[in-house]
Amino acid sequence: MAQKVQVLYDFAAEAGNNELTVKEGETLTVTNQSIGGGWIEAQNSRGEVGLVPEDYIEFSKQLPSFPGAAAPTPSVGHVATPDLSVFDSFAPAAAPAAPAQYQASNGNDPWSVWNTDPSGGSNNNWASNPEGTQTGKSPADPWSSGSQGHPQAYQGPDIYPYPYLIDYTGAEDDEWDDEWDDKSTGGYAESESGESGAMQRGGPSMKISLNNRFPGFSKPGPELYLLCKQLAKGKEKLPIYSGEVGPVWSYPETQLDCVVADPKKGSKMYGLKSYIEYQITPNTTNRPVNHRYKHFDWLYERLLDKFGSAIPIPSLPDKQVTGRFEEEFIKMRMERLQGWMTRMCRHPVVSCSDVFQIFLTYKDEKDWKTGKRKAEKDETVGVMIFSTIEAEAVELDPVEVEQKCEQFSRFTKAMDDGVKEILTVGNEHWKRWTGPLPKEYQRIGKAFQNLSSVFNSSGYQGESTLTDAMTAAGKTYEEIAQMVAEQPKKDLHFVMETNNEYKGLLGCFPDTIGVHKAAIEKVKEGDKLVAASKITAQDKVTMAKRVSTMSYALQAEMNHFHSNRIYDYNRVMQLYLEEQVKFYETIAAKLRQAHSQFTTI
Repeated sequence: MAQKVQVLYDFAAEAGNNELTVKEGETLTVTNQSIGGGWIEAQNSRGEVGLVPEDYIEFSKQLPSFPGAAAPTPSVGHVATPDLSVFDSFAPAAAPAAPAQYQASNGNDPWSVWNTDPSGGSNNNWASNPEGTQTGKSPADPWSSGSQGHPQAYQGPDIYPYPYLIDYTGAEDDEWDDEWDDKSTGGYAESESGESGAMQRGGPSMKISLNNRFPGFSKPGPELYLLCKQLAKGKEKLPIYSGEVGPVWSYPETQLDCVVADPKKGSKMYGLKSYIEYQITPNTTNRPVNHRYKHFDWLYERLLDKFGSAIPIPSLPDKQVTGRFEEEFIKMRMERLQGWMTRMCRHPVVSCSDVFQIFLTYKDEKDWKTGKRKAEKDETVGVMIFSTIEAEAVELDPVEVEQKCEQFSRFTKAMDDGVKEILTVGNEHWKRWTGPLPKEYQRIGKAFQNLSSVFNSSGYQGESTLTDAMTAAGKTYEEIAQMVAEQPKKDLHFVMETNNEYKGLLGCFPDTIGVHKAAIEKVKEGDKLVAASKITAQDKVTMAKRVSTMSYALQAEMNHFHSNRIYDYNRVMQLYLEEQVKFYETIAAKLRQAHSQFTTI
C-alpha cells in the first residue's frame, strides 16, 4: 500500500529540476522514499510526479521509539574528565519550562538573556541546547534563554529591500556529492530529515544537529576545563602577547586572503539535483579550489565546534530554496560568502588552523577527505580550546576578570543596538530612494515638459528658446530620478552589508561572554566547595588561574574585534561619502547644464 503524506509548507518547484510544486495541507502519495539528500519523490492528486523536500511533509505514521536508545554523551578523547557533580548542590533550581504556546518571544534579541537572567547567563544550559534542536512548524528561537546557539548572521531579505532578494527565503538543498565526500559525519550526524538540517518556512532557517555543538562538554559550562586534572598535550598552542592595547593574539607575518569567484552550476543524481560551486583562490598558493555551499557550511560547523567558546564565529548567509539558481541571488550569495571568508582570513587563530587551511589548500580528493576526517576527530573543541592558550602576562585577579567581562558585555550590547538602528534607518532610506523619491522627480520633470508643450502651442514668435530649455530641464529631472533610484546600490548597499555582517557577529558575543561569566561564577563557588571538601585548595587555585587564561583570551578577541571594527567602518564610511559626493556633483553638473540653456534677461 502506497504511503500517504501531508504537506506542511508551500514549496515552489525550480524549473528544470524535476521538483514538484505543493501547497500546505495537500495530500501526496510517496512513490520513492530512497532518493536521499533530504528529498522524496511523490505524486499529487493530479498525477504529477516530482521531488519534494522531506522536511516539508509529514508522514501519517510515526516510527516507534525504542526505550534506552539515548545518544551517548560525547567525551574528549583521552583527556581525563573531572567529576563535575560537585557543583550540583550549588546550582540553583531550574524553573519549570512553560508550555510552548505560553512562552514569550524575545524578538530575536540575543542580548535578552542578560536582561532576564540575574546570573548574567551563567545558569544557562546553553551548551546542552544547540541551535535548531526544536522541530516542527514553529522555528526554534536561537535568541531565547533556553537555546544559546550562535544566530544566523544573515536574517534574510527583510533587512533591507534589495529588488533581487524578494521572495528568496527558506533553506537550500545543497547536499554533499557521494563521489566527492565520504559518509563520515564526524562533528554532526545525519538526521532522518536531511543531511545537515531541516528546512523551515516562515522564519530564519535553523540547523538540526543531533549532537552537541560543543562535543567537548561532558556537562554544560566551563567546568570541564576548570577542573580537568590532565590537559591534552599537543603541538597546538595559541600564544597571547601583551601589546600596546592589552592582550593580543599572535598574528602571522603574511595576512591570509582569498577570492571567492566564478560560480558554476553543477548537477548530480543523474541530473536530478543541481547545485552551485564556487572557486576559492587563497593568496598563499594562488591555486583555486572548488567548494559548494555545503562545504562552507561544514567549515562553519567545524570552526564553531573548535573555537566557538573563545571566538565568535558568525554564521554563513542563510540557506535558500526558491530562486537559488537565479543570477542576482548567486551574485548576492557569492558577495556574502566572500565577506565571511575575508573575516575568517583576517582572524589570526582561525586563519592558521588546520581545518581552515585544508579548506583553502587541499590538493585533490584524497587530500580533502584526509583533512576532513582529521578535523572531525579533533579532540580540542568546546571549552577545551582554552587549554591550548598560553598568555605571557601575569595572572589576573578574579575581580578584574569580572570587571573586564562586564565592560565587554556592555559595549557589545550597545553596539548591537546601534547597528540595528542603522539597519532600520537604512531600510527606510532604501525604500524611499527606490520608490517615492524617484517618482517625485519624474513628476516634476513631466510637469515641466507638459508646461513647455502648452507654451509651444501659443504661436508666439521667439517661444522656442524658452520651450526647448524647459523641455531639457524636464528631461534632466527624469534623468535625476533614474540616478536616485540606482544610487543606493552604489553607496548604501555597502553600509548595509557591513552593518548586517556586524549584526551577525555581535549576535555571537552573548555566547562567548556567557562562557566567561559561567566560569567566573564557578570560581566564586570555590570557597564553598573547599569548605565542603568537594575540591581541594589547589583545585581552587587552578580554577582561578584558568579563568585568568580565559579572560586573556576574551581580551585578545575584543582587541581583535576593535581593530577590525575601526578598519571596517573607516573603509565603508569613506566609500559611502565618496559615492555621495560623486552623486551630488553629477546632479549639480546636470542642473548647471539645464540652467545654462535659459536666456538671461
